[in-house]
Amino acid sequence: MAESSEARVEVDGKTLKVSNLGKVLYPDSGTTKGEVLHYYAQIAPVLLPHLADRAVTRIRWPNGTAGPSFFEKNAPLGAPEWLHTAEVPTTGSRGESRHGDRIVFPVIDSLAELTYLVNLASLELHVHQWRVDDEGQPVNPDRMVIDLDPGHPAGLQECSQVALLVRDRLADLGLTAAPVTSGSKGLHLYAPMPGALTADQVREAAKQIAEDLEKKNPKLVVSQMTKAKRPGKVLLDWSQNTGSKTTISPYSLRGKGRPYVAAPRTWEEIEDGADEPGALAQLTYPELLTRVEEHGDLFGSQLGAAS
Repeated sequence: MAESSEARVEVDGKTLKVSNLGKVLYPDSGTTKGEVLHYYAQIAPVLLPHLADRAVTRIRWPNGTAGPSFFEKNAPLGAPEWLHTAEVPTTGSRGESRHGDRIVFPVIDSLAELTYLVNLASLELHVHQWRVDDEGQPVNPDRMVIDLDPGHPAGLQECSQVALLVRDRLADLGLTAAPVTSGSKGLHLYAPMPGALTADQVREAAKQIAEDLEKKNPKLVVSQMTKAKRPGKVLLDWSQNTGSKTTISPYSLRGKGRPYVAAPRTWEEIEDGADEPGALAQLTYPELLTRVEEHGDLFGSQLGAAS
């Protein structure tokens, strides 16, 4: 298929032009833009509930993952009027927003909106842990996220060992957790929150968990980002709960040489990964699609509901 290929498609009653369908976006696997669009269409039934009502930051690779990328927070210039947006206050850096102290984020609530943004080579979809209300205003977070980031030579085995410690600590607090291999190096753990705490309060709770586990497991866990302290250990990154920060959405692609994804996992897989080197690995999107066909939405079911 030629790179310049275009097509008009109807999605949710909206007519969209998709272009450059033959362009290779993942050089190591030869995965094309058309295949990326097809993946997102296939995964949409389980992805969309976890994007709904969340402001979305995209990372775009216009020329594929071998080329440069850039973050985009504001809705794209020329976006269709039916693209949902939320105008969110920000204290971001200079040039971050075209609206002074506010960012107009897109909110992906439909396959049409997802297709429109993915057609712009938005491979990675990052979201906050809070949603917006009917007026588009942020509300308190409905989940906590803990990012487990291994420092070389630590890897997924060490992340799995720490994930089990975090799971037990959260259980002590009456919280469940859902694990997701990030599609990059580590693991993400999510715990549903009742919405009674602010983002700052959730962040401080996550920080306390990280510091407590570091004290009890100093050879395995670190709670500070100082690189000198991280080799061979797993960083419990509690700061991802800061209201302005985002984390890769479960089921999103990653911008790697191959089309890896943020993949929900079972706790049995994490336990196996903790016990045996190499038992747990990052997944590509074809592997994830097979899992979803067999098991449905593991992420939502482990959290108790679509988060």
